[in-house]
Formats: sequence, structure tokens, C-alpha cells
Amino acid sequence: MPLLRVPFTDPLPSPKIIPRTANTATGAIAALVDFLTPSVPSSTSASASASAFQRAFNRQDAGVKSGRQTVLLTGAGISVASGLADYRGTNGTYTLNKSYRPIYFNEFCESHEARKRYWARSFLGWTNLHKARPNAAHRAVGRLGELGVVGRVITQNVDSFHPAAHPSLPTTELHGYLRALVCLTCRNEYSRDTFQKQLAALNPAWAAFLEEMLATGALDTENPDERRKKGLKTNPDGDVDIPDAPYTTFRYPACPTCLAKPPKKADGSTVAVQVDRDGAWTKESNGGILKPAVIMFGESIPGITKTAAEEAVDEAGRILVIGSSLATYSAWRLVKRAKERSMPIGVLNIGGVRGEETLLANIPLGNTGREAVRCSENADKILPQVVKILESSKR
Repeated sequence: MPLLRVPFTDPLPSPKIIPRTANTATGAIAALVDFLTPSVPSSTSASASASAFQRAFNRQDAGVKSGRQTVLLTGAGISVASGLADYRGTNGTYTLNKSYRPIYFNEFCESHEARKRYWARSFLGWTNLHKARPNAAHRAVGRLGELGVVGRVITQNVDSFHPAAHPSLPTTELHGYLRALVCLTCRNEYSRDTFQKQLAALNPAWAAFLEEMLATGALDTENPDERRKKGLKTNPDGDVDIPDAPYTTFRYPACPTCLAKPPKKADGSTVAVQVDRDGAWTKESNGGILKPAVIMFGESIPGITKTAAEEAVDEAGRILVIGSSLATYSAWRLVKRAKERSMPIGVLNIGGVRGEETLLANIPLGNTGREAVRCSENADKILPQVVKILESSKR
């Protein structure tokens, strides 16, 4: 049986700020500018002194061309300002909801009841995710791409804010996306908006409850304390938990492609896809199950996605982590890869980061951010200011 890697859920140690001057917002901005300056196209170097420093840095480490672009690795923390919950921040799911346990891929595939519970919670949470929009940090990332500083983004997030905010800056969605579903049988994708309407039609009582929650404002906030007052708990990936809810009554549709033309199995038999009179998937079926197009816990990342992320790291001169604790192995290994390639590493994340004492070890004395930076600030407040400084250097 293959090793199942699960994310850390325990609190991580507090960060060691690098350089020490990055312990304030102003200091963090200065350190990040220093970190990103080597990726600025030579014609837009911040200053003559910065160019001299860059040449010296290149001589010290010929293995990493500091003139190459920066790759960004982003996590849930960058989307908090858009109204979404994170995992391990002050108001993160794992911080405030110690009993939270995400659904695992094998559970979703094997259990009709588990899917009912998943889709019921997702049905209630989709409204907030659907109406949320990219924030200032996502837009700043796009501007860094336009300036030639950032060449690619790798994101753990499934909210699709990066592609929406900067469609011209390539983004690898490491863990998939919630904007679509994928059939476990035929592998065709299906619109989540259409699926949401079908869920409402199949579950009128749940749809009425959702309307009630919207009317009372229970879903207008991601503040866990406010939601709990109304009997709700905030969880990642746009789902909502309702204590003692009758999840077993929830119904979900079958894949329309498989339903219209049931595919063949490897042995030549036909996949059984059956629905009730309203079109809801029934347990007599052995296929046609729609799953969110995200990588669930216990599910493997597609090889093409894994390779794209690795190549993005290999082609960059440095890596900047934004809003991620690197608790999932898929993200941590990419920064480890950068470390093994002697790439400068930067981290902008509130709270601890997995293995940062190793990833950010052996920093030269006198570092002002060029070789490494670690700050604990809000990305939506810091990144736009960093962009302004880099823009002024270009002018």
C-alpha cells in the first residue's frame, strides 16, 4: 500500500524573522524589495548600488543566476482578504476547529453517504466562494508578472483567483480547482455552476435553508465566532458544517455524459449509471460519480501538474512563498527542491512554516533580504507596496 502523506494539523513554531529589520511592515517591504530586485530586468534595476551588489552575488554563486525570474508559491493565506478561511492562521480552520477532519479521496470514491455529506456542506458554502473575488495581493502578483519580476505562479489554492487576476501570468494549480467537477468514470469535466443549480433542484429543503442563511447574513462573514453563533462552522474549500444536520437526505446528480451513454469497463461490460425519477444518482450505480476537480487528501497529483511545478522551480532564480505554511508535502517538497538547488528562499506568511529552520538555514551575515527573507505580515497590505517601489525603480 503506498504511503499516505497527510498535512500537519498541529500548531507550528513561531517564525524567526529574517532579516531582523523585517519585524515591521516597513521593514518587511524593504526586505522583500531587496529579495526581488535580482529578478528585475537589468534595464529596471533599482539602483546602481543594487546592480553592483547583484554582480557580486552572481560571482559568489554561479549556480543560481540571480537575474532569472522569481517563482511564487502561494497558499490559503493569500486569499484570506477575499473573505475565505485559511488553515493555520489566527482564525484558521485547524486553529479554531480542532475536530475538523477533511474528507479523503478513498472515502469519497467508496461511500455514498460520505458523498452526501460532502456535497451538502459544499452546496451551502459555494455561494460565498462563488461571489468572492481576487484581492490586492493577487493583483500585485499580476503586476509583478507584468514587470518581469515573476515568471510563474504555483498555487495550492483551489479558488481560481490567480488565473482570474492575472490570466497572462502562467499559473500551475497544484491541487486543482473548484470551478469544475470531473467524472471518476469518463473523466469529463462539468460546470460547478450548473451542478449547483441541480443540487438546489434535487434538494428543495436544503435550498430553502440556504436562502434563509443568506437572508440572515450567516454566510456574509468568514468569522468563525460569528458563524458559530448561527450554528455554522467555517471550513476550507468553501464548505460549511452544520451540527446534527440530516446529511443522509441530501441528493446529487450523476455525470450527464455517462448517463446519456454509459461507457464500457475494461472487461467489456457496461458501467451501470442509475438515477431516481428526479435525476439523483442511486447506489445501484457503479459509475458516473462526479467529484470536485480538486486533489483530495490521499489523492495523487497528476504527473503533468507535478512536472509543471517542478519545471517552474527549476527555471526560476529564486522562490517566494506567500500565505502557505507548507504543511502539505506537495508544497514543501518544491521549496526543498529550491533549497537543494541553492536558490534564495523568501517566505511571507503569518504564523509558522513547516521546516523553515532548515529551509532558511545558513543565511550569510549582513543579509538584508537578498539571500533570504522571512516576514509575518498580511500579503494584501505588503505586496502592493512592494510593487510600487519596484515600479518607481523602473521609472
